[in-house]
Amino acid sequence: MIDVLVVDDDFRVAEINAMYVGKVPGFRVTARAHSAAQALAAVERTPVDLVLLDHYLPDRTGLELVHHMRERGHGTDVIMITATGDVATVQAAMRLGALHYLVKPFTFTALRTRLDSYAALRRTVERVGGRGVAGQEQVDRIFGALRTTPAASSPGLPTGHSEPTTDLICGVLHRAGQPLSAHEVALRTGLSRSTAQRYLRRLEQVGRLRLSLKYGDTGRPEHRYAWVAP
Repeated sequence: MIDVLVVDDDFRVAEINAMYVGKVPGFRVTARAHSAAQALAAVERTPVDLVLLDHYLPDRTGLELVHHMRERGHGTDVIMITATGDVATVQAAMRLGALHYLVKPFTFTALRTRLDSYAALRRTVERVGGRGVAGQEQVDRIFGALRTTPAASSPGLPTGHSEPTTDLICGVLHRAGQPLSAHEVALRTGLSRSTAQRYLRRLEQVGRLRLSLKYGDTGRPEHRYAWVAP
């Protein structure tokens, strides 16, 4: 298994990214951090293979964290996941050895493409590494393992719906272990009740949730939604 540290100052975004990682075979999230200090402490406490790193953190930037990690001897691989798309930051990330740079917002498919190429890189290095010295062909194979093709947008989502929000709601219901109302989902996700209701109806229509009715004293039933295991 490839151990991953997810770093993002937004708790909900970190949850979504961790959920994405958990859906990719061969990867597991072993820790989450919401600041550079927490991330460094996590790396020093339990070494990880890969850091999915946001750039804007409350105490320092992601690139400053990478530089500090390198100074302290941590060669942990890094994939940047950030809304920062300016060329200077991208170049700085490359110089510090970031293997990929994914700009928010992105789809699960886009992240999985990068993770799959990273896994391919590790397999290639392991195969070539057994020979001691790599020739040009082996070096080209190592660099080629990181090449990716543009990921297509996730199909099937109606206008006004996003994949991260869909996954956030699904994650809440999956962990709940019991049916939840739109109001309860809104509280647990930080979304408005109307937004939660809109997504819940769509997920129920496509068979990812099961709808049940709970009758109270008012006579008007409460709609409750439960996760349907695939």
